[in-house]
Amino acid sequence: MPKTISNIIAATAGAALLAAPLAAYPARDLSDLVGARGGQAEGELERRGFTYITGHKDNYASHTYWWHDRDDNCVHIVTRDGRYAQITDASRSDCNRKDGNSDAAAAIGVAAGVAILGALIAGSGHKKHHHDDGNHYNDVNDEAHYERGFADGTHHRPYHNYDSSRAYTSGYQAGIRQRDRHTSHHKNRGGYERTAVYNDLQGRRARDLDNLERRGFRQVDNFTSGNTRYAIWWREGSNQCVQATIADGRIYDIRDIGRHPRCR
Repeated sequence: MPKTISNIIAATAGAALLAAPLAAYPARDLSDLVGARGGQAEGELERRGFTYITGHKDNYASHTYWWHDRDDNCVHIVTRDGRYAQITDASRSDCNRKDGNSDAAAAIGVAAGVAILGALIAGSGHKKHHHDDGNHYNDVNDEAHYERGFADGTHHRPYHNYDSSRAYTSGYQAGIRQRDRHTSHHKNRGGYERTAVYNDLQGRRARDLDNLERRGFRQVDNFTSGNTRYAIWWREGSNQCVQATIADGRIYDIRDIGRHPRCR
């Protein structure tokens, strides 16, 4: 490719990235508040710059949404038994904010689409062999959804398919497989204590969670957020507190979360 054309593509891609800055993930910085009492944690949230926006309750928990104006981000907080049980990143619309994509930014994005797709393929965390068919998506948006899903699955983030994208789902599953390959030697617990195996349930039907009972677990909590269900299982003998994330009838994620108000 001629140097002039390369420079134009690079400049255009750079302009697109400036028009749509990379999103931050403030929920990761709030993990220390999980398990804290709601009243105390709310004061700490406000001290860190968050503002309460809206909330609702279901049969299992309270759900609130908080906005951080400086970071331009929204977080979703699940409260059970008066304590923060889970904190995850949410979409701007969950905090009653518009997407913020101007016509000008959209036009730049279209012009730079090919360049951005190339950058995603060359420098993303996933490779083409991670795809089920061994090839990247031709559509830049699908590839971006896949990459976000892959990152969430690889780094133990909750399943958060706010665009209802099949590409995100595929990426999330591939990320989990990648994570399991890298940590197959570890059972998520240190020391000398014998623990029960549960990772083999990853990706299986939700009904297969009943296998945990035969392994000494008992279910201590169950709640739903959007189209995703979470089940908490406790094994007293080995002090394992396992959370299973279920969506579309399958177990998308299962892991030892260490502690939970009902794991005792």
